[in-house]
Amino acid sequence: MIVALIAACEIGFWVLLAAGLSVRYLLRMPRTGLALLLCEPLLEVVLLVATALDLKNGAEPNWTHGLAALYIGYTVGHGHRTVKWLDGHAAHRLGGAPKPIGPPRYGMARARYEGRVWLGTLVGAVVATVLLQLAIWYVDDPSRVTSLESWRYVAWRAAGIHGLVALSYLIWPRKAPAGETEVTLEKERLRR
Repeated sequence: MIVALIAACEIGFWVLLAAGLSVRYLLRMPRTGLALLLCEPLLEVVLLVATALDLKNGAEPNWTHGLAALYIGYTVGHGHRTVKWLDGHAAHRLGGAPKPIGPPRYGMARARYEGRVWLGTLVGAVVATVLLQLAIWYVDDPSRVTSLESWRYVAWRAAGIHGLVALSYLIWPRKAPAGETEVTLEKERLRR
């Protein structure tokens, strides 16, 4: 049941996002579109409540409950950035706004950008860990929660790997092509 609900929440996320952006830019109803976009967090609340009820009704804690916690954590950590990115592209393609500024490609500007994205992953891991720990306390039976405990390690392993990737941009920053400096590229990027 939980896996189907996670899939429904993921599909619902994209349906609400498409509906919100369509209403906002195609139908020229920005407030209604914003209201649809603000409904996105309700999907995570529904998933959280359903997972808690599933555990309360005596379901054996398993990988589906851990996956639900990671999904909610990811959405908290990266959902806003994803919606903002898609909103910028929809505004450009459908609303006549200028093309959104992409991430920096070289040097320390790229390292700072990757660090900010990693912070979203870190927030997601913290949220998932908190939810998993609450579920462990809720079940209150050490013999039944090993699956939930293992998902904490999955969350932190993902955050660690992403952190190493982000750190690589700091240690080995990509160099700008010959004849272009980081400052020139940053000014051009801001001009777009």
